Amino acid sequence: MKPLVCLFLLSAGAFAETLHIYTWADYVSPEVVEKFEKNHGCKVVVDTFDSNESMYAKLKAGATGYDLVFPTAYMIQVMNAQGMLAKLDHTKIPNLPNIDPAVLAKVTDKTMEHSVPYTFAYAAIAVRKDKIKDAEASWAMFDRPALAGRVTLLDDMRESIGAALKSLGHSINTRDEAQLAAARDVLIRWKKNIARFDNEGYKAGIDSSEFLLVHGYSGDLFQVQMENPKVEILIPREGVTIGCDEMVIPKAAKQGELAHAFINFVLDPAIAAENMEWMGYYCPNKPALDKVSPDFLKNPAITIPADVEAKCEVIEDLGPDIAKYTKVWDEVKAAR
Repeated sequence: MKPLVCLFLLSAGAFAETLHIYTWADYVSPEVVEKFEKNHGCKVVVDTFDSNESMYAKLKAGATGYDLVFPTAYMIQVMNAQGMLAKLDHTKIPNLPNIDPAVLAKVTDKTMEHSVPYTFAYAAIAVRKDKIKDAEASWAMFDRPALAGRVTLLDDMRESIGAALKSLGHSINTRDEAQLAAARDVLIRWKKNIARFDNEGYKAGIDSSEFLLVHGYSGDLFQVQMENPKVEILIPREGVTIGCDEMVIPKAAKQGELAHAFINFVLDPAIAAENMEWMGYYCPNKPALDKVSPDFLKNPAITIPADVEAKCEVIEDLGPDIAKYTKVWDEVKAAR
């Protein structure tokens, strides 16, 4: 009955309900949002963040206006341990069985008690193949002096330290201080070549050829590549970080019912297929894979070689050992 009430009020020029979403940029198709609004007779407001840490800091500081948030799996562990997340009502999400069990096996909340996988992605690299004729799928690309000033690395502690660790053959979740010190030295060396650490501008930069080599999220790079075929996505052979972003409902959410409805809506196979082709990220929705184009699944941002995937890892919550990474990151940022 609630959608009917909302629609009645819409005819009077007002919304009965507003769903506030806090997520990454370009992460939900505007058409999908419009369909949900029409279906439920409500308004959806989308705010964005550029890192898990900034999102977490905002919520911890007291921001209570969000009904649905899309953190990465490791941050969800932190948020749940601190009692920040509501328990999900599975009876309100009948599309939950569409989630790929192989992806659930890689996340902590395997029963989806408080989080539902939304995307499964990699932090990869992209090059302008019209400018770099001898590009290789390796983190060693960041050592090339010929590219100095035309390169970016993600302004994300775990992603960039993870890239340096992988370049050395170490785990992205290592607690070993000697390995972390070695990764710090690699990042400081790479820093001499980069224009800046960046989480957003790299997309426009690689498109315009301001940057010739960027470190970025696979879905973002896929979106750029769809518009500009001169951009080539490469998955470093040493391995990359795997990110599983999930949907969670904060305990302070005012529109829990509507948040559950949105989760269920984007898990519909047809909606999930439309959404993933628009944003360029793999949605771990098995029935939806039958509805996307074959070319979509062939893209290296979506499907990577098995031997490389075997070297990839999901970023984990490190508990107190995260302080070791913060120390390394502070030293990298302070280095000249």
